[in-house]
Amino acid sequence: MAERLILHIGAMKSGTSFIQNVLAANREALAAQGYYFAGKNWRAQVLAVLDLTEHGADGQEPLAEDGPWNRLVKEVDAIEGTAIISMEFLGTRARRKIKLIMDSFPHTRIDVILTVRDLARTIPAMWQESVQNYAVDTWPGFVEEVRLGDREKSRAAHWFWKHQGIGNMARRWSDMFGKDHFWLITVPPSGQPSSLLWDRFVQTVGIDASDFDLSVRRNPSIGAASAFVLRALNERLKTEPLTKTAYQRTIKHGLAKRGLATRDVKEPTLGLDEPWVHERGKQEIEKLRKLDLKVVGDLADLTPQPVSGVGPDEITAEDQLGAAVDGLEQLIREQANPRRATPAERRNPTS
Repeated sequence: MAERLILHIGAMKSGTSFIQNVLAANREALAAQGYYFAGKNWRAQVLAVLDLTEHGADGQEPLAEDGPWNRLVKEVDAIEGTAIISMEFLGTRARRKIKLIMDSFPHTRIDVILTVRDLARTIPAMWQESVQNYAVDTWPGFVEEVRLGDREKSRAAHWFWKHQGIGNMARRWSDMFGKDHFWLITVPPSGQPSSLLWDRFVQTVGIDASDFDLSVRRNPSIGAASAFVLRALNERLKTEPLTKTAYQRTIKHGLAKRGLATRDVKEPTLGLDEPWVHERGKQEIEKLRKLDLKVVGDLADLTPQPVSGVGPDEITAEDQLGAAVDGLEQLIREQANPRRATPAERRNPTS
């Protein structure tokens, strides 16, 4: 069985896709050092975590012996060395689910890594992610709901703080596994080399990545005008909703990821510089400081800085028309000439 299991648990929008893609692209180099990125592909990890989320707790159906989670457990048990699981939806799991994870690997040392990013950059990234998943909140409305933080009344606030309440997330996981088995890795501030987060990750895990290939597909983001178009489209589609599978295939991956995201150089980004963001960011840092965790990087990296960009009133109808036409062109070209997924997309089909 595996001597050690690395659980990279998130958080969302903290460079997780980049780390996952590098791990997947360098499986042979990892194996040469005794490290194994678990699962035939990353989708196997996604399905395993979804299985764990939906089964095994009080009031839920039990985990199937041959289900995705137990298949992944058996694969890890068959490994001689160190297994790595990286799935950002793990971070939000409650203590009873964390206990279930611990019970799944009773004889394996488990080390937990939480990557975190400053609040100012995270808020725009999370809004853009939400509109790629059928949300209809306007940008000003989303920011206000996140500021108020009423998780009982606001879907946006509940979703955001569930995934970005870093202090609570870190406390929950470090309490369960112990501080000796928990690391916090900070995403470097803007302007730092893009490889620095990966350097911090491999430093924590103990991998010699000097000859690893880092030229992998990044998780593409969409610009402000494209996000506005996509949000308006979501509103229209809500009248006769698509299935989740159809939306993911056609809108998220076809229109957004392979269409609108390719024009990001043409579009401005949304700016954010509000006093409450800086205050709340400092509060989260203080929570983490009091936990006295092992930090790779610096908690100062999490200090919110003004995010340069435009306001919603500066996104013109002409800007949105350009985005809509480009997106429509992409969909038509794909319909006329169906494409095959690239190896990177097959490795990481849900990002």
